[in-house]
Amino acid sequence: MEVDTPAPLIQGAQRAHTNATILCYECGTPIDGTTSAGALCNECIKTTVDISQGIQREATLHTCRDCERWLQPPNQWVTAAPESRELLALCLRKLRGLSKVRITDASFIWTEPHSRRIKVKITLQQEAFEGTILQQTFDVEYVVANNQCPDCAKSFTANTWRAVVQVRQKVPHKRTFLYLEQLILKHSAHKETINIKEAKDGLDFFYSQRNHAEKFVDFLTSVAPVRTKKSQELISVDIHTSSKSYKFTFSIELVPICKDDLVCLPIKLAKQVGNIAPLTLCYRVGTSVNLIDPNTLQTTDISTPIYWRSPFNSLADVHELVEFIVMDIEATGVQKGRFFLAEATVARASDLGSNESTYFTRTHLGGVLHPGDSVMGYHLSGTNFNNPQFEALEESNAHASTIPDVILVKKHYERKKKRPRNWRLKRMNKDKGEMLPRKQDKDRMDTDYEMFLRDVEEDQELRSTMALYKAQQAKKNKDQMEGVETASVAETVETEGDGAPKIDMDELLDEFEDLDVDDDQ
Repeated sequence: MEVDTPAPLIQGAQRAHTNATILCYECGTPIDGTTSAGALCNECIKTTVDISQGIQREATLHTCRDCERWLQPPNQWVTAAPESRELLALCLRKLRGLSKVRITDASFIWTEPHSRRIKVKITLQQEAFEGTILQQTFDVEYVVANNQCPDCAKSFTANTWRAVVQVRQKVPHKRTFLYLEQLILKHSAHKETINIKEAKDGLDFFYSQRNHAEKFVDFLTSVAPVRTKKSQELISVDIHTSSKSYKFTFSIELVPICKDDLVCLPIKLAKQVGNIAPLTLCYRVGTSVNLIDPNTLQTTDISTPIYWRSPFNSLADVHELVEFIVMDIEATGVQKGRFFLAEATVARASDLGSNESTYFTRTHLGGVLHPGDSVMGYHLSGTNFNNPQFEALEESNAHASTIPDVILVKKHYERKKKRPRNWRLKRMNKDKGEMLPRKQDKDRMDTDYEMFLRDVEEDQELRSTMALYKAQQAKKNKDQMEGVETASVAETVETEGDGAPKIDMDELLDEFEDLDVDDDQ
């Protein structure tokens, strides 16, 4: 019996499988009937299906023109810079219906700043049909409306503050507050204040919240030797909820010792802080009072707790300085930091031509003084001081013979005329109160400010802690050079013959705009 051999199957001879094909009911394009939903091709889905339906195309944003914050519903005010991520998130939260779709991209579209309009381009993704994901892009326009926030509304109303910081220093000048003002501006410690008011012997800083005032008190404690006192006043009580409302007052008292002041330490304290001579000079005031003995260059620091344990006042301030002329000076070779010990023979500038009285003294200014220079100092010979520490020093057998006739403080630069400066400082907006200062008070404030500017020019260590800016006048003079006579230009340029120190342009910062700060050249 014969068996037929089965024929081998040929690879590839199987019948190809074909999918069902239908026509798009909009344009008639053949499409796969098993995967297409809704019997529409991709192009017709893009034109007929709108996944952004129900999402607003217009909305309103509320901003406070005083503090430049934005309203985040229902009643929260947030800070957001123009075209920032925070502002973009705020814009997206204003739109209803975005929670049902997926946002893949969002960006700002440039508009004119004065148009009060903000445009945002949004890209969405959503599954239009089963297995079909659609992506669309559309624009939303926001209208910017002004609305005053509650904090700014309180600031324009009297007696709405919650905390006040009263900064006081009992000295006859304002140089310390001028320096403290520059530190506050450099570190932007005044931004939470709702008002700054001038008061006798100091300034008052008003705040809408207690924690802002405490933050400012911590800043003052970190930059100056101060003593703090706190008090609170009950304003109202709710008997139903037992909630109480208080007003807080922080009293900050600065140490009444300033740079270049003559200080006579109590003899007991002088022995405790390194056995330094009681008669010293204050060469710097930071978080502590730094003193130097001009006869030996010995230095010491009086910390804040030590000073307030037994407080004392300065023996003389800068208003009692006398001008001397250096007749002869000889260095001793002793140096400590930037101080050089020298022996000098000086004469009062007012005595030249009338008598030949000279004074021999030791000074720490050996590195900057030369014969013929002018120097400011304290004339102790024949001067009476109403100071208990100095009286105890005169009665002491060990220290009475060490009191010098003259103590030199700083070199004096003769300024022939008021020359324009190539730098300037920022000033804070302060409320001067109901009564304007008298003419003599205004002249005294101008004198103190001019002395402070000269200290900034002469002391590099002092100006390194502040922010100095380029003066706009210097740029104007440069632009007006062409076509101006040489004599007119010389009047606007600093005189070289006065020998006054100058500030290098590399130490100055470029100009910027700040609405909370005034310009003062």
